[in-house]
Amino acid sequence: MSVAEALKLPAAVHQHLSDDAAPGADALADFIAEQLRIALAARAKASLLVSGGRSPLAFFASLSQRELDWPRVTISLADERCVPGDDDASNARLVREHLLRGRAATARFVALYVDGLAPEAAAREAEARLATIATPFDAVVLGMGDDGHTASLFADADGSAAGLDPQQSRRVLATYPRSAPHARLSLSLRALLDSRLLALAISGERKRQVIEAAVDAAPARLPIAALLQQTQVPLHLFFNA
Repeated sequence: MSVAEALKLPAAVHQHLSDDAAPGADALADFIAEQLRIALAARAKASLLVSGGRSPLAFFASLSQRELDWPRVTISLADERCVPGDDDASNARLVREHLLRGRAATARFVALYVDGLAPEAAAREAEARLATIATPFDAVVLGMGDDGHTASLFADADGSAAGLDPQQSRRVLATYPRSAPHARLSLSLRALLDSRLLALAISGERKRQVIEAAVDAAPARLPIAALLQQTQVPLHLFFNA
């Protein structure tokens, strides 16, 4: 079987390559499960933050079947849409339906958005909720859009500049993308980097081109560049051709 060609990224980025989405999702699930086992061997609890959308659903399903001491694992979100928890666009709903099932049904889940709150109030509440999870987070799994956004840090979103500021003291901010529906809650760059490792899962030629272009881009233009250009947290790229 052929293996996808390595991407032109900094040598510090650990690349995990697959020619197909299914084995790619399983490889990511294997990797994250092992990181959580290592964390649980060293500490009383472990933590995992994920992003939503449709792309990670196969990863969620695969991870949910891994043998772990799930009651000691806390799962939360790197970003969320400001919609009710039963809305089709809710990341919390996707996590509950696709990850918190099977063996993983006993994990603790910390949602970010509280139904009915305005975005700024919701961001403050989410910050308080996130404070119940010990840091650094053991693993943060992110995706990337065709426009180079990650979490809900969009180049065209009000609030993203503050979120990308490495000196930002807040860990959760409201963002308002012009190119996507719904106001959002997003962890700031500083909060995302308060982790033991970052995993970024993407697929396809278009996203290959975007992430390679981001190596030398300003984060204000391609927010994913902020993760590629930092050196304090190991970054693992899972790429499916």
